[in-house]
Amino acid sequence: MARDAPDLGGRRVNTAAHWYRCPVPRPDARARLVCFPHGGGSASAYWGWPGLLPDTVELRAAQYPGHADRIGEPAHTDLHALADAAAEALLPLLDRPVALYGHSLGALVAHETALRLVAAGHAPMRLTVSGMPPPHRVRPGTVHLGTDAELLAELRRLEGVPDEVLAHPDLLDLVLRTARADYALAETYTRRPRPVPALPVTVHRGLADPELTAEEAAGWALATTGDVRHRTFRGGHFHLAEEPAPVLLELVDDLVSDMSAPRRRTGPAWTGTAAHAVPAQPTRPARATGRPS
Repeated sequence: MARDAPDLGGRRVNTAAHWYRCPVPRPDARARLVCFPHGGGSASAYWGWPGLLPDTVELRAAQYPGHADRIGEPAHTDLHALADAAAEALLPLLDRPVALYGHSLGALVAHETALRLVAAGHAPMRLTVSGMPPPHRVRPGTVHLGTDAELLAELRRLEGVPDEVLAHPDLLDLVLRTARADYALAETYTRRPRPVPALPVTVHRGLADPELTAEEAAGWALATTGDVRHRTFRGGHFHLAEEPAPVLLELVDDLVSDMSAPRRRTGPAWTGTAAHAVPAQPTRPARATGRPS
């Protein structure tokens, strides 16, 4: 698996703690919900979620390189390299079952990360994808090649960045830099040949989301041979920010049912790199433009 730079000021970069932030540690939790933010977003998008989760579930939120407090690191512009690093950094957190959730660009990152975990024999309990067409429906785009004005117009269209941030020159420069890299992630993404996993998938869609139609959402059935569930919510592309409670209720319902189901490894054991080696886990009970926002 590809790595980030080996260190940052003498500190290893591609570690679980550096990648996956934990706003409310729950050392006795039975499972972890690992969340991947939208394009231009950061781990803080999920800061309010732990209060809506049971004590049996610990939330971890991905912080991509080049975002928020990782702004000093180069941002990825190749989604496969990002997923390689994300999967490797997740290894130490596989001491208990994990479920992955991703919104928009985060759905694509979560999907590719899940594929790597499945291939390694550490299949997640479930993958929940939100606001993003399935991989075979993601089309190339050129937003990342546009001018700052064109990129800014797209961000305003999606209403994913507060106006007060866009109005501040210094913050705007950071936002545009990060957003341009994230658009490149989605707009240059191409699927790689891999076996279709038997991975349970839940698809979330805002009823007024212009970036994901009902027909596109149905296409996620081709990304797995496992069970596929569909959930719809009031609101648009950022329905999860507008009304997080319904989203969390559905996630908790899935987690509760998945934790009660027997778990089996789906492939050969993988221990990762020497720096992140962990034992294989035993069987447990337990519009389609590729836009990144």
